[in-house]
Amino acid sequence: MLGNDYASLGPWLLSIIELGLMLASSMLIWRSQGRSGSGSFRSLGAAFHHFARRRTLAAVSVALGVIVMRTALIPVLGVPQPRWNDEFSYLLAGDTFAHGRLTNPTHPMWIHFETFHVIQHPTYMSMYPPAQGLVLAAGQVLGHPWIGQLLITAATCWAICWMLQAWVPPTSALLGAVLAALRVGILSYWMNTYWCASIAAFGGALVLGAWPRLRKRMHPGHGLVLALGLVLLANSRPYEGMIFGIPVAIAMLLWLFAKHHPEWNQVLPTLSVILVVLAAGAFATAYYYERVTGSPVRMTYQVNRAQYTAAPYFIWEKLRPEPEYHHAIMRDYYRLETAQFQRNETVRGYLERGAGKFVDWWRFYLGPLLTIPLLPLPWIIRQRKMRLPVAICAAMIAGFAVQTWTLPHYFSPATGALYILLTQGLRHLHTRGTVGRQTVRAIPILACFMIVIRVAGAATHTPIEAAWPRGNLERAAVLRELRAMPGQQLVLVRYGPNHDLHREWVWNRASIDSAKVIWARDMGDANNQELLKYFKTRRAWQLDADDPSPKLKPYAAAPAP
Repeated sequence: MLGNDYASLGPWLLSIIELGLMLASSMLIWRSQGRSGSGSFRSLGAAFHHFARRRTLAAVSVALGVIVMRTALIPVLGVPQPRWNDEFSYLLAGDTFAHGRLTNPTHPMWIHFETFHVIQHPTYMSMYPPAQGLVLAAGQVLGHPWIGQLLITAATCWAICWMLQAWVPPTSALLGAVLAALRVGILSYWMNTYWCASIAAFGGALVLGAWPRLRKRMHPGHGLVLALGLVLLANSRPYEGMIFGIPVAIAMLLWLFAKHHPEWNQVLPTLSVILVVLAAGAFATAYYYERVTGSPVRMTYQVNRAQYTAAPYFIWEKLRPEPEYHHAIMRDYYRLETAQFQRNETVRGYLERGAGKFVDWWRFYLGPLLTIPLLPLPWIIRQRKMRLPVAICAAMIAGFAVQTWTLPHYFSPATGALYILLTQGLRHLHTRGTVGRQTVRAIPILACFMIVIRVAGAATHTPIEAAWPRGNLERAAVLRELRAMPGQQLVLVRYGPNHDLHREWVWNRASIDSAKVIWARDMGDANNQELLKYFKTRRAWQLDADDPSPKLKPYAAAPAP
């Protein structure tokens, strides 16, 4: 059965399908050597070239195309439900900001609500930087948090097109942006979860789009865009944003103090705008952390890691003493982190984890299809204009080498730099005769084919990838059931010994007491009593989250409301 094959092939199946399409395409290209292509292709190419020259319209069209395509697919793919711990943490931040608060007071019953990637002291808030939460808050205000995710991912595709227009000719810029939209803008987890990974890619593209425009003409508007991009990076992925910013800062300093540097009376207005925006961003960030953690220089991430885990973020650090846990499930989760950290202490473990990180990165950003434009990389890196994107990608790789954990979106600030190199690679291939030109034509066509295949698979329930819609659908179904009931509800969640540590159910809104549904950990009848008394007007339920079909059961020891 295909299902059994899929279970063994897992996430490689899409890459295998893509590789098969590439092999079939290469056969056609080989058989058509010496032919420049049909009149239809030439007409289509001319129309594409003409449209790409209308730069603003082209960039906006890429963003609108992403919105229209993903919205049109809602009947097939659905609206994503949160599933991963990080997503729920970001949603907590979004809910907090949507209600006009920077953080929330610690709840008197906080011990029953402890969960992953959330701090309970000194305030109750997501451990992550605020940018992702602000995106989801905007979506929540507009009607649903996912609207924010939809809009920022579309905006990222616009920003990539705008950025590329400053590096390559308009036709190549539009082609690169279309490939980005097809790769990360429609069916990837950047669009279909609540990780808000696109916000850092958006910030990085703003920086890389503003920089060559600044070199061409010192203008305060370009300085404003560059500084805003850096502020977004600092408030979405601080470490990776810093790594990204170092080559940019070096390039700027080398340019300002070069032999043929611009006149300082032209530089100072733009430089002043950059410094003012960066200072304002630093002040706002410091104020946020002062309100949330009590210190302007202590991030929520640092507070959470100090409270809950022994495993450090960087491989050169030492394990800390294991903290005392109130819940076995949290102890098991953080002990898993410790085991992952300890694997880096041996050369073999470090190399195995590094290889796994690279494969995940390659499969997300490139796959077989977009590896082709990087084949001319040895020639590309010799080009003076390409030094900055090459340096950014190299710096990001070096930064990842010392991190305990790395997921594909950790690289997101450098997405724009990668697409500059990819687009330049396509331009290089296009100069390599008929085969090169036909290869460049085939790549976007095959990318579109992959979208069609994936959508068809979702519509027909063919298991070529994880089923759509995505997320913790069981929890979402129980939540809908609870919301349909009269009155307020309290759910005490218990887990079995083999629980999936990445499938947590205990997540709550920013204002717990006023929420229709509250999720809490089942701490045993004796320890549950204080919670039941505090919420004595709520109907209490018990739920075994590891049941194949989780069902609500009235909590037997609950006092009558």
